[in-house]
Amino acid sequence: MAAVNPYLMFNGTCEEAFLFYKSVFGGEFPYIGKFKDAPAEEGGEQLSEADANRIMHVSLPIGNTILMGSDTHPRYGDVGFGDNFSISINTESTDEADRIFNGLSAGGHIEMPLNKTFWGAYFGMFKDKFGVNWMVNFDENQK
Repeated sequence: MAAVNPYLMFNGTCEEAFLFYKSVFGGEFPYIGKFKDAPAEEGGEQLSEADANRIMHVSLPIGNTILMGSDTHPRYGDVGFGDNFSISINTESTDEADRIFNGLSAGGHIEMPLNKTFWGAYFGMFKDKFGVNWMVNFDENQK
């Protein structure tokens, strides 16, 4: 069965926010990556040092839930209220990821089609026909 987790978006304050959440809930970050950690895009513009140090992804387990977040990438601009979160679905297979992604994205706008990623996941993002942001993820390197 798929797991559902909140995914928060920030305009450059993700690290500060997640350090605060960690101070309240405790625990450790299983992963924290910055945009400078991603492979350079072919023909892409160089990021400033400040933008390169923005958070690309962070996760903080809280009970049976994983609170996840990132800063916006400078090329896409800041997020506003209502677009500053997504519902992240972690599936148990690529077939389940395809089924959920295709079902929920019908009539919506696909922002990133499901595809294999450099971080070892099968991942995609979309906004459904009701304006809700979703992420679908299958970790191909699961234990």
